[in-house]
Amino acid sequence: MADRRSDRESSDPAVIRSIAVTVDDVVTALEANASADREAVLRVTPPFSGRMRARIHVATVGGDYEGEAEPIHLDPATLVAEVPTYPTADETAAEQSASDDDIEARRQRHTERVEAWRETVRNRLRERISVDHSTGTLEVQLHALG
Repeated sequence: MADRRSDRESSDPAVIRSIAVTVDDVVTALEANASADREAVLRVTPPFSGRMRARIHVATVGGDYEGEAEPIHLDPATLVAEVPTYPTADETAAEQSASDDDIEARRQRHTERVEAWRETVRNRLRERISVDHSTGTLEVQLHALG
């Protein structure tokens, strides 16, 4: 009996037509990249097929991969049209009035700014993206989950 998976799966990323990703993974990856010293990506792992899923992943330099094809790492910023600047605590504090000395009020205001940033990102996900891979670039449909 023939292996049915071989008909649908490939080491060639050019077979990908669409990529699904959770909105929270995109937001979390962008937030991690803005506030931490690491590179969060959305990773599409081979074998490849027409419909794929991208999951959050912390990229490492010189990662070794088994198999014919390497995973595709998507920069989360490429999935969003016009990524807004991430609000830092220092920026929020600088915008506070001098009379606003209540630390809880400052925290609350910063939390609100971060949540507004997250909501803006959620609302700006693209419908189509360009994916660079080992043999070229392809245009695929992006499906936002959640």
